[in-house]
Amino acid sequence: MSNNSGSLTKLALQKFKKNFWGVLSFWVIVIIGLVSVFAYAIAPDDSQNANQMHLSIHSKPPGFKVTLLSLPSELNIQQSFFSKLFFGKLKTDTEIPISNYNIDNHTLTYTEYASDGLVGVEKSLDLSRFPNKNYTDYVKEKTFIFGTDKYGRDLLSRVLVGSRISFFIGFIAVFISLVIGIFMGSIAGYYGGKIDAFIMWIINVTWSIPTLLLVIAITLALGKGFWQVFIAVGLTMWVEVARVVRGQIISAKEMQYVTAARALGFNDYRIITKHILPNIMAPIIVISAANFAAAILIESGLSFLGIGAQPPMSSWGAMIKDHYNYIILGKPYLALIPGLCIMILVMSFMLIGNAFRDALDVKN
Repeated sequence: MSNNSGSLTKLALQKFKKNFWGVLSFWVIVIIGLVSVFAYAIAPDDSQNANQMHLSIHSKPPGFKVTLLSLPSELNIQQSFFSKLFFGKLKTDTEIPISNYNIDNHTLTYTEYASDGLVGVEKSLDLSRFPNKNYTDYVKEKTFIFGTDKYGRDLLSRVLVGSRISFFIGFIAVFISLVIGIFMGSIAGYYGGKIDAFIMWIINVTWSIPTLLLVIAITLALGKGFWQVFIAVGLTMWVEVARVVRGQIISAKEMQYVTAARALGFNDYRIITKHILPNIMAPIIVISAANFAAAILIESGLSFLGIGAQPPMSSWGAMIKDHYNYIILGKPYLALIPGLCIMILVMSFMLIGNAFRDALDVKN
């Protein structure tokens, strides 16, 4: 197998390219990945965590339009380009939804927006409040493509920014699980005996604890937060990787190329890392794709329970938690939109995992 690994890799790649759903899932994941990285450059609300609240326009339907009056702040916060691009703008301006306005004697008179047939409060503002008395740059009509949430925030922006947590938890959790799982599984499978029995005991004990319960326990021990959830999920997923790696190494260590490596005097570390692991990557890749999907679902569940990413940070799971009761109140899109996003991302990882499995099964 080691002698033909190059040709088998090329054959597997050709087979993967012929799998329509695999290729489609690959591009969906790439697009979601780019969106999550450059979310603030795409989102209509580029404030940090897309957290601009307008309570007077809460829970508005998709396509809702309103005029926003921005009141410039005297604070001048310096922020680098990269900080704005990856972490959002530190906005200090106050945005006020208005229904109408007019200018009279250097005074801007506006009526605050009010829903449900109510009449908004009328207020006046001197034009000197605006730089060079140019108010036109501060009065703009805004369209909320996905509508607004229960706090009047732009739902589209929250979905785009929330993709970061759901997307990157897959990578970080899978990375942690691969590092621990490959190490433990390699040691257990290669050396066997009491070492194998001890590691398998740890695996079986960890395996017997419900995953969500174990994640909740670790999260409570580490504290609530962004990185704590990533680490907690990763620490619960290594057992699957370890079991797969152990079984593969037990079979692979009896192969002729391993016997030849021992005869040449190579140490155990080199035999495992240079000879065995490269030849058992197929099942590891498949289990990693499945773990990606599982990590996303676990994070969504934790956010739904309120112990995931904490407000005002945007998360698809937290968005469902905030709005699931709106399903019976005639505004189901508030919960369905982030739910569909989770479904698409999880399905993409599952389909690409199946495509890799079929492609790596080159014997067929």
